[in-house]
Parts: sequence; structure tokens; C-alpha cells
Amino acid sequence: MRILHTMLRVGDLSRSIDFYTRVLGMQLLRTTDRPEQKYSLAFVGYGPEPEHAVIELTYNHGVDHYELGTAFGHIAIAVPDAAAACAAVRAAGGNVTREAGPVKGGTTVIAFVQDPDGYKIELIESSRA
Repeated sequence: MRILHTMLRVGDLSRSIDFYTRVLGMQLLRTTDRPEQKYSLAFVGYGPEPEHAVIELTYNHGVDHYELGTAFGHIAIAVPDAAAACAAVRAAGGNVTREAGPVKGGTTVIAFVQDPDGYKIELIESSRA
């Protein structure tokens, strides 16, 4: 077994595709438009689906925002340099919500950014990124 994808409901599909591709450097892998069922999908990731887990962005036609609730935490992405990743996100117009620094009680360097719909993305500094 393996994880295939994580689905996020988004209020503006184009805006979300722009964030995940331009700001976070993912690739737009495929899209599906189902006008009769009133939804559209975009799959983004750092590599092709057979080899990588991806994010499914789901836009339900006519819904421009969601209440995120308190159950969902965040998506984590490995980066070689968390401070540099924050600078790149900020330069691309993204929102850094926690600057790069050690995790509380540990030494792993992390940072947090937020996508246009408010989902949190943790950037974890790793030499394997």
C-alpha cells in the first residue's frame, strides 16, 4: 500500500494551481472538468503520479471558500534550505506564517507557509530534499 494523493477543496482553482506550481514549484500533472457534476479537479505534485504522492485540488462550482475546521493539520514538504524556501515563497507573493527555525524541543529546522485557501504547508529542512 502507499498514499496516492491528498484532496483539498479550494475556492478558486486557477489561484490554487498558480500557488502550488509557481510559488511551491510543483507541476500541474492533469486536470478534469465535470460541468454536469459541477466540479473541476487539478492534480499537482513534484513528480508523476505512479511514482509520487500528489495533491488533488477540488473546486466545487459556485463555492468560493470553506471553513477549514480544526481536524486538518498541514501538508509537509522536504526542502534543502527552509530559510531560502521561505524567501522564495515570499518573493513569489506567498504567505510565510512561521519563519525557518528549530522545531520546539528539537533541532529539525521547519517553517510554515499558507496557501490561498488557508491550508498550512510545513517546510522541513532535509538534506534528502
